[in-house]
Amino acid sequence: MGLFDMFKGGGSTDEISHDDLVGALQAKSVALVDVREPGEYAAGHVEGAVNFPLSGFDAKRLPKGKPVVLICRSGARSAQALAKARGAGLSDIRHYRGGCMGWSSAGGKLV
Repeated sequence: MGLFDMFKGGGSTDEISHDDLVGALQAKSVALVDVREPGEYAAGHVEGAVNFPLSGFDAKRLPKGKPVVLICRSGARSAQALAKARGAGLSDIRHYRGGCMGWSSAGGKLV
């Protein structure tokens, strides 16, 4: 059973809920990948996220060794990156549908 098997994910195998993402980040059990462009990332991102812009996205370059969660501004680009990753055969990957806007709205801090 993978880590994401434990997550509620809002009923979707593509998404991770806010509470599950908070818990996974606190436990350091996921790699968070921000797919926004470098300037957007520099302006504020979820602490611990690494930047892999969608414009040059290559699923083979994603972190290895733990499940991956993708995030962007509002969820659209992370969903596109998720589709690319799934097309490349990855399964232990989700996206945070609310993006950084949803993270902030739910009380999450951007650094």
